Amino acid sequence: MIELSRDPILLQPLIDRATQQSAGAVVAFLGITRRYTEGRETLRLKYEAYEPLARRDLERLEAEARRKWPLVECLIVHRLGETPVSEASVAIVTSSPHRRDAFAASQWLIDSLKLSTPIWKEEHWADGASAWIHPAEGAPPDARP
Repeated sequence: MIELSRDPILLQPLIDRATQQSAGAVVAFLGITRRYTEGRETLRLKYEAYEPLARRDLERLEAEARRKWPLVECLIVHRLGETPVSEASVAIVTSSPHRRDAFAASQWLIDSLKLSTPIWKEEHWADGASAWIHPAEGAPPDARP
C-alpha cells in the first residue's frame, strides 16, 4: 500500500493492517519532524511532491522490497504539506515471517525513498529562514535502489 497524504499519519491502522497470521514480525518506522537540526531550531517542515512520479516510485520501491524479502505486508505513507515538530512525515510498516527480513526491508525502503522519490522538504527555522533540503543528503551509498 502506497499513500501520499496531507493528513497526519496514524500508525495504529498501519500496524493493524500489517499484523497477520503469517507474520511473525511487524516493524514500524516513523520519520518525525525534530526540533533541532545542526543547532538550529526547526518550527516545521513542508513537503511537496510531483505526485504522479512520487507514487510511481513508491510503487516501484514496494514491488522491489517484496521481491527482495518475503514480506507479508509493505506499507509506505508519506505526508505532504506542513508537518509540525513531533509529527510524522513518513511511515514505513513491514511484516514478514521473521524479524530480520522486516527490519532489512524497512531500512532499505527509507534509505531508497530518500534517494529516489521526488518528494522535497522545505525546512522552516525559528529565526525566520527557510531552505529546501536535498532529499539524498546523508543517505548511505549502499541505499541506492
